[in-house]
Amino acid sequence: MPAATAGKAASPPSRVDWVDYAKGICIVMVVMMHSVLGVEAAAGRTGFMNAVVEFARPFRMPDFFLISGLFLALVIDRDWRTYLDRKVVHFAYFYALWVTIQFAFKAPVFAAEHGWAHVVQLYLLSYIEPFGTLWFIYMLPVFFVVIKLTKRVPPLVVWLIAAVLEAAAIHTGWTAIDEFCARFVYIYTGYVAAGTVFALARGAQAQPGIAIAALVAWALVNGVVVFSGYSHLPGVSLALGLAGAGAVIVVGALLAKMNWLDWLRYCGEHSIVIYLAFFLPMAVSRIVLLKSGVIGDVGTVSVLVTAIGVIGALAIWWATRNTRARFLFERPDAFWIAPRKVRPALQAAE
Repeated sequence: MPAATAGKAASPPSRVDWVDYAKGICIVMVVMMHSVLGVEAAAGRTGFMNAVVEFARPFRMPDFFLISGLFLALVIDRDWRTYLDRKVVHFAYFYALWVTIQFAFKAPVFAAEHGWAHVVQLYLLSYIEPFGTLWFIYMLPVFFVVIKLTKRVPPLVVWLIAAVLEAAAIHTGWTAIDEFCARFVYIYTGYVAAGTVFALARGAQAQPGIAIAALVAWALVNGVVVFSGYSHLPGVSLALGLAGAGAVIVVGALLAKMNWLDWLRYCGEHSIVIYLAFFLPMAVSRIVLLKSGVIGDVGTVSVLVTAIGVIGALAIWWATRNTRARFLFERPDAFWIAPRKVRPALQAAE
C-alpha cells in the first residue's frame, strides 16, 4: 500500500488505544533492560531477569521504531518548516535539555576520573555521538528527515536498501551511523506498511483465539532462536525484529480489546516522559537497594529498580507539569519555528 494512503486508509477517528498499549510494553522493556543490566553490572552477577531482557532484545527497539513510523503518512506532505518543527525541533529540544540534565548529574564523576576539560569535550561530543539512554530521541529526527527526503523514491527500493543495511550489521563505533543502519528499516516499515499493521491489530481483536495461539508459537520460536545464539545472523535478526514487533502489536490490540492493564496504556501514552526521566530514579534506586543489602536476589532488585524507574519518571512529570518546571516535558513557545495548531484527532502515543 502506498505510504501516502496507508496511514489514512487505516486510521481510526480518535486516539488509538492499542498503540498506547504497544508503546507501553516497549517503554517498560527499555527501562527494564537498562535497569537489569545496570543492577547486574553493579552487583557483579546475573539474575533471572537477564533471560527476560535477552528474550526481548531482538524486538524491543524495532517495535518502538516501527510504531514511530505508523502515523508519518499523516504529516509527510506538510511544508518543510512545519515538518521540521514537529519532527526535528521537537525532539532536538528534549535531547539538548535532557543531555544537559544528565551531564549535570554525571559531570562530577567524569571530572574525578578525567578532569573538567574532558567533561566539556564529552558534552560537546554528545551532539555528534548520542549520549547514553537518549540515543533514541537523537535518531528519530534523522529518520524523519530521511523519510521525507526519499518520499518520491519507490518504497520497495528504499525498504530493500534499509533491509540490506540492517543485515550488514555495520559497526563503525559511531552510534548514529550504526543505529541508523540497524533501525531505519523498522521505522520505514511502519511508515509504508501502516495499513497492514492496523489490519493485523484489527484481526487480532476480531479473532483473539487465533491471535493467542500465534503469540505462543512466536514466543517459542523467538526463544529457541535467541537462546541458541542465532538471533544476530543476517536476515534472522530482521525476521525476529519484524515478528517481535508484530507480536507486541497483537498483545497491545488484545489488551485494548479487553481493557486490561490500563496502567500499561498510560505508560505508552506518556512514553516520552518515561524515556527522558527514568535514568534518575533508576540510578538512585539501584544504588540504595544494592548498598542496603536488604534484598539479596539480583533479579528481585532488578524488578524493583525497573518499577521505580517507570513510576519515578512519571512522578517527576506529575510534580512539574503545572509549575514553571513544565519546560522539562513541554516545549516552550520560544522553541517553536512554526505556528502551533490544534492537535489532530489521530495521535500516536507520545
